[in-house]
Amino acid sequence: MQMRLQARAIFAAFAVPTVFALGAVATHAHAVGSLADVAIVDRTTGQTLPTYHADGQWYVAGQPGARYEIRLRNAAGEALLAVTSVDGVNVVTGETASPTQSGYVLAPGSTAPIRGWRKDLSRVAAFTFTSLDNAYATRTGRPDNVGVIGVAVFRRKPEAPPISQEMREAPFENSSDAMRSRRAEADAPAGAAQDRAAAPVQKSLGTGHGRIETSTVRYTNFERATDTPDEIIAIRYDSRANLVALGVIPQPPLPSRNPQPFPARFVPDPPARW
Repeated sequence: MQMRLQARAIFAAFAVPTVFALGAVATHAHAVGSLADVAIVDRTTGQTLPTYHADGQWYVAGQPGARYEIRLRNAAGEALLAVTSVDGVNVVTGETASPTQSGYVLAPGSTAPIRGWRKDLSRVAAFTFTSLDNAYATRTGRPDNVGVIGVAVFRRKPEAPPISQEMREAPFENSSDAMRSRRAEADAPAGAAQDRAAAPVQKSLGTGHGRIETSTVRYTNFERATDTPDEIIAIRYDSRANLVALGVIPQPPLPSRNPQPFPARFVPDPPARW
């Protein structure tokens, strides 16, 4: 399977299947997206985390201390660029995230695990569910967007002109007014859910800067068909207890009880003392 990164772009090879089988149940899904499927995998257990839908948003419940990966699958019949962020930080460059920045390029039908913050062409620092105050974004002075994973998906420009010998970094630009409006609309329902729900019972989760792992990639080039993403996928995350408290994950029903006033005919002897 091949994977690439834009803006002096990266090409990576990971030892994972090129086809990613996804499951679903009536109350939740395991992947989100149309052009690209996005799933969150707990690397400690190997399980794909269920993704819950509430108030127009998608959520997963993380386990504090567990390593996780963002698993991307190209569901389109063409190459895609996936600009990926965690807690409002670009996972490749470490910049405050914008759709105009670098991302991973997926070949048609391919699957790629994004397992950490990219340190160079051969290493990442593992994504780890941790406390909000220990999150990488918090520790680098950017705590406002902790708790969300984002993927901005772009199609490739058709019949692109020949690539110049000199590859240049894509310029950093602020997102457009349209993009800011879409983000504001996406954020509003989640705020409404928090207003009506009980306060979280645990500290919120963030993503830490975990241990260094091998993850080899190389540069390539990708010209976007448009400046605006063809799809934006956002998955919010927190502890299971907090998502239950917020009403995202339904409370399990209490077991049915039918106590009887006279369950026995005679008085039994008490247990012997030790």
